[in-house]
Amino acid sequence: MRAFVRDTAIAAPLAGINIDTDQIIPARFMKRNRADGYGQYLFHDHRFEPDGSPRPDFVLNWPEFSGARILVVGRNFGCGSSRESAVYALVDYGINAVLAPSFGDIFHSNALKNGLIPVALSEDVVNELRNALIAGAKREVCVDLEAQTVTLPDDSSHRFPIDPFWRECILKGVDEIDLTRGHLEQIEAFERQYEHDRPWVVLP
Repeated sequence: MRAFVRDTAIAAPLAGINIDTDQIIPARFMKRNRADGYGQYLFHDHRFEPDGSPRPDFVLNWPEFSGARILVVGRNFGCGSSRESAVYALVDYGINAVLAPSFGDIFHSNALKNGLIPVALSEDVVNELRNALIAGAKREVCVDLEAQTVTLPDDSSHRFPIDPFWRECILKGVDEIDLTRGHLEQIEAFERQYEHDRPWVVLP
């Protein structure tokens, strides 16, 4: 997992609620080799015309949102099937954080496991931010995982919740196994002490 502490980047406002995982990456692309990257398939049927040309009405194709690393989306983002490839597509495209009023439960879990920050904010804040990003000249947002805050273009700051375990993992850039291995010395010391105190329960 890649480490993430904070990022100040262009935030792209994506319209719509209940954007499901099949819209994030259509099922027909899931057989592709992950090593080649899934970023090119992100929102494929929204980003591209049938002939493969970019759709000018899709926000990620607008010049002002080129290089966006943060998405601002509607409620229940990532609902639908449990495909982890939806998160792969976002991460491979270069998205570091998604701001939304709510997320699909499994998508939320998959995001954390892959270092994608799911930032839950109130619907009012998200709607105001989306409108400001479309209308305003300032389009950068700062997501600070260490402080658990989001700073918007108007310099207002909003705190967001995140599971402490996954916060620590993402800050360090480790998964569950890596984090456990980081405590190997303490684990081995416990095992030695346990065997010493309870020799009758230790098998030869």
